[in-house]
Amino acid sequence: MKYNIFFDESNKLDAEKKYSYYGAYGVEQSLCDSIVMDINKILVKTGKKSEYHFTEYNNDKDIAPYIYCLHHFIKTNIQINIFVVNNDIAFNFARNADITVTELRNLFYVKIPERLFYGLTRGLSNDYRTVEIVVDHSPEYGRMRLYSKLKQQMNAHAIYRGMKYYVNKAWYKESHKSIPLQIVDLFMGIVVFLMEKSYLNTHDDKPIIKSDLIYRFLIEENNIDLFQKQIYIFKWDGQKDVIHEVNISDYLSQFMAFKTQFDVNEMTKILDIKRPSDNTRDIRTRMGYTNNQLRMLLGYLDQLNQKGRNSFIMQNYYKIFSS
Repeated sequence: MKYNIFFDESNKLDAEKKYSYYGAYGVEQSLCDSIVMDINKILVKTGKKSEYHFTEYNNDKDIAPYIYCLHHFIKTNIQINIFVVNNDIAFNFARNADITVTELRNLFYVKIPERLFYGLTRGLSNDYRTVEIVVDHSPEYGRMRLYSKLKQQMNAHAIYRGMKYYVNKAWYKESHKSIPLQIVDLFMGIVVFLMEKSYLNTHDDKPIIKSDLIYRFLIEENNIDLFQKQIYIFKWDGQKDVIHEVNISDYLSQFMAFKTQFDVNEMTKILDIKRPSDNTRDIRTRMGYTNNQLRMLLGYLDQLNQKGRNSFIMQNYYKIFSS
């Protein structure tokens, strides 16, 4: 049997960000094939043509395929490991060691995936024999010979620890050709958004639209519980041999509290300005919403009419998977 590991990153180490993030998703081959088949079914049924990419989700016309993908995936008993690096501390280390940023990145790109992958392979049963590592494409990875290094180090670890797996391949794929890489991107994007509290920016419609997607995904069925159980976050802050596990529930609770109050305020405004003769466009214009926020408004209107927030979206999801 084959086990797959998919790796991606967010906020590169040399970016003007306080933290950089590295994520890995592990899945058995047959389950991976099943998930890809289901996500492709969602793409066909919703007519979505482009790849899933969290940073590019700035128009809620795509809310249905995004929620369908997130909701369907979270139910597959996944495990995603995310490693967070304090960039300031990393750069201080580079200055003290008198090494370049390129050399620093080379060190981190090997060590961080290694730590992420060990956590995924530690629980593999004796039935697993081969492991394949797939990394999102980057010319930098090729220059660093990252693929061969990962394969060599993971196999050395397996032998040293007496593990029953062997990495037979480590290579790259273009993200638009890999549903699992896109899914890693989505969940990492959500984690980064929550941890950096980007939802507090209410002066721009982009974070408001992203907040609406995340909130509506989390309130569907028991997704918030699954999210807390299946996403593991670890943080490096420069202390020797110390990796801190991050409690994502703290960030979730802050987000849910903020978003609940934000939505109450918005729905109160709608009740105040809404006239009996208004159509949806009238309300959207008077609320100052852009065209990109139409589905957010429809969700509010459904909630005000005592319907579920996702009622007009999720009914089609259940049709897709009941046929």
